Amino acid sequence: MGIINSIKETLSKAVFTPSTLLSGRGGLHMAQILLSLVTFLLSAFRGKGTHSYWIYAMFTWAFCPIMTLIITIIEMFKLDFILNLLCMDWNDFATGMAMSSTLMTVSVAITFANFYACLKCFYSLIICLFAILTGVVYTLEVVKDKICDKKKGSYLAALPGFFKVLEAFVSCMIFVSLTGFRDKPALIICVIVYIIPFPILPLIIATNILKKLKTCLPFNLDRFVFIFLVISVVLYIFAAIVWPIFMFRNNPRPSDCPPSYCIWAIQFMVAFFTYVNLILFSIDLVFTLLGICGFKRP
Repeated sequence: MGIINSIKETLSKAVFTPSTLLSGRGGLHMAQILLSLVTFLLSAFRGKGTHSYWIYAMFTWAFCPIMTLIITIIEMFKLDFILNLLCMDWNDFATGMAMSSTLMTVSVAITFANFYACLKCFYSLIICLFAILTGVVYTLEVVKDKICDKKKGSYLAALPGFFKVLEAFVSCMIFVSLTGFRDKPALIICVIVYIIPFPILPLIIATNILKKLKTCLPFNLDRFVFIFLVISVVLYIFAAIVWPIFMFRNNPRPSDCPPSYCIWAIQFMVAFFTYVNLILFSIDLVFTLLGICGFKRP
């Protein structure tokens, strides 16, 4: 009954508070939504067909402001108190989403500038400018939360959770960079290797965010994560060996290979991100093992 009474008391306080929009955090949220929307519309108006990096950019400029809008609405109506009470650490989730959005928008600003900007492409430069500004305002929120307000995350905004976000992000960068593998069975196996750990990462993240769900699991989640990380490290060691051998054997870098629209360079990015994720999974594995053994994780 105590929990029910607390929920009723919290619901009675869940009123619309427009003053939230006038705070520093609210102002940043409005700037993020506005800049993301403008960047999305400018890019959509120009269009880039089915190019994977353009699709990734459009997804980022849609997903990030939608999540920001949802967070803003919840905080405006004080519903975050209910979420804190029932199932999750709201401050950890909100800061973690800001960190994830920063990662996505900054990476999109870099890739879009690399692939679509040129000194004579005025319209593309305008899009790049708005993309950079979008990344800046998301970065400012992270700086405000982690440095100015000194918020400490319990999972998503802390090292264990953000490692999972980084691993999922790098996996996405591998997926959008995949090309030239369809006629090589060894490389197809590598693609399968990249796919296997990916859907499990968001499940681990969601389960750790939803505290009540975590306590209902019939198994120890940390031990499950440890087994998952061991398998992921083994899989990525395989890909780190096989992909470079079968992709670049008898396939040297062309003499005319600019950073943008060079297939060889994109294929190299897959190899690069494979090693990045291998390092991330390995470090995450060490921290998880230390946590299981009773050492305090950062």
